[in-house]
Amino acid sequence: MLDILWGMMLLVGILYGAATGNMSKVTDAALSSAKEAVSLCIAMAGIVAMWVGIMEIARSSGLVERMTRAMKPLLRFLFPKIPVEHKAMEFISANMIANFLGLGWAATPFGLKAMEELGKLEDDRRRGNAVGTVRKKGIASNEMCTFLILNISSLQLIPVNIIAYRSQYGSVCPTAIVGPAIVATAASTAVAVIFCKIMDYEKSS
Repeated sequence: MLDILWGMMLLVGILYGAATGNMSKVTDAALSSAKEAVSLCIAMAGIVAMWVGIMEIARSSGLVERMTRAMKPLLRFLFPKIPVEHKAMEFISANMIANFLGLGWAATPFGLKAMEELGKLEDDRRRGNAVGTVRKKGIASNEMCTFLILNISSLQLIPVNIIAYRSQYGSVCPTAIVGPAIVATAASTAVAVIFCKIMDYEKSS
């Protein structure tokens, strides 16, 4: 859908430029935007590489595991049906930590691994579900839906990516976004938690 929207926007812009006799400006804008996009990608690649490396070091050193233990009360509240020592908890914790730091790109690999582990957990439940409700293959579990919604709402304490964007485009105070970002993402996360709990209650009742 997004590729169609972007394609239509580009097509409308080109046709409008041709109709108004401004094709040279359209060409100049396309070239300058392409150059700017490459420059931004290089700047962001360095920032993301650094933070992904830091997260990987934290995970390899056991820091993420210790933070996961510290986050156990929160994780148990959000995911009461996942065993505390399950590997999915480590990836969920790493994903949440990365999101807290505003590192959406760094959080993605951990999110994918968390979903993979949650899928394995769901398969194990399905195979061992001798009594109770039979689970259908291919349908996301409550935990998977909760994790996805929380990942999208994404509470951010330090929006590193946005700060980097603002700095790249010459903002006088790139960190001015921190306060509003905390308020906005805290509100979205609170709504996400309430929604997940309501839906979980309705499904289990």
